[in-house]
Amino acid sequence: MRRGGPSVLGIVLAGGEGKRLMPLTADRAKPAVTFGGTYRLVDFVLSNLVNADVLRICVLTQYKSHSLDRHITTTWRMSSLLGNYVTPVPAQQRLGPRWYLGSADALLQSLNLVNDEQPEYVAVFGADHVYRMDPRQMLQQHIEGGAGVTVAGIRVPRAESSAFGVIKPGSDGQTIETFLEKPADPPGLPDAPDTVFASMGNYIFSTKTLIESLHRDAEDDDSVHDMGGSILPQLTARGEAQLYDFGTNHVPGETRSDRGYWRDVGTLDAYYDAHMDLIAERPAFNLFNRNWPIYTHSNQLSPARFNAGGMASESIISAGCLIRGQVSRSVLSPGVRVDPGAVVQGSILHDNVIIGRGAVVRGAVLDKNVEVPPGATIGVNPERDTELYTVSKGGVIALGKGQLVT
Repeated sequence: MRRGGPSVLGIVLAGGEGKRLMPLTADRAKPAVTFGGTYRLVDFVLSNLVNADVLRICVLTQYKSHSLDRHITTTWRMSSLLGNYVTPVPAQQRLGPRWYLGSADALLQSLNLVNDEQPEYVAVFGADHVYRMDPRQMLQQHIEGGAGVTVAGIRVPRAESSAFGVIKPGSDGQTIETFLEKPADPPGLPDAPDTVFASMGNYIFSTKTLIESLHRDAEDDDSVHDMGGSILPQLTARGEAQLYDFGTNHVPGETRSDRGYWRDVGTLDAYYDAHMDLIAERPAFNLFNRNWPIYTHSNQLSPARFNAGGMASESIISAGCLIRGQVSRSVLSPGVRVDPGAVVQGSILHDNVIIGRGAVVRGAVLDKNVEVPPGATIGVNPERDTELYTVSKGGVIALGKGQLVT
């Protein structure tokens, strides 16, 4: 935070493998996956922290981190004159020759970062969600509530609870009475029986509480050494955990349609659906909010160009694209080329994808450098697509980086 305010160190957990997003994570960490044409998933959490004046941030990485490390070091350059930074921190094996056993162990092995900064509070946030949030409001509640940890929660349908850590608040609506990691049949909320509070994976700790809880967890041989599976239940049992309702958070420039938006894009279907949220006339998530911007790196490319009768509707078209075919309900990253007679519908095309003359692409996610030959089809013949490509439960067809199309 700025001078005069509480001192906060941001730690972003970016070490997950992202297996459910394969093949997009075959060659990169999940937080480095492209989103919305020009962004990386990690840009959303970093933008939220920086917009809230959390200006010293460590990003803990582990698997396939080169693309993520490069993006952070080339994009997120802060003022060294003021001592601010965003830095990737690889797995350091400070406690022996082993990788991180879980997110709690990742923090334990990185406590040197906390000891060096000596912050009053530590904001531990996840790296792969799409949302806007002002963490200062959560921090203010944490300070006023006097808890050891404050957990950001969002209301989700009870039927979806098995995908999240579920928070059961106490009678005061704020103290966490129970924390259940991915339960099959949790109790609903008193005011909404078909709804539960899901953990967003964002936590604010008082520094002393974080250090003590990590050391206690390390001494527990039965622990899974995970934030949701270990640390939160431990602090809940000690009466030190409280809930922050994300629904009360407001950011400048929010619209009625995108207020409170948060998406876990951990699967191909969720990733695809979140993109479709971007392109409506009144988008469920508005990328054009200049009052709370999402920052990223922009290459020096010419503006998008439309020639030979090329058209696009209900789409996001990035710089450097050349459109000579028909594009609808799609998101195109920089450098995409759509040749004459080609049709792209309801698809997400990453950097430098080429759609050849007369080709058809529907309901697909194509990673960077994929070239669809003239006359080829994707999303037209379901049986053929299943044989050749990755197809999600919801029918989204995904091709990995540079994958050949026949």
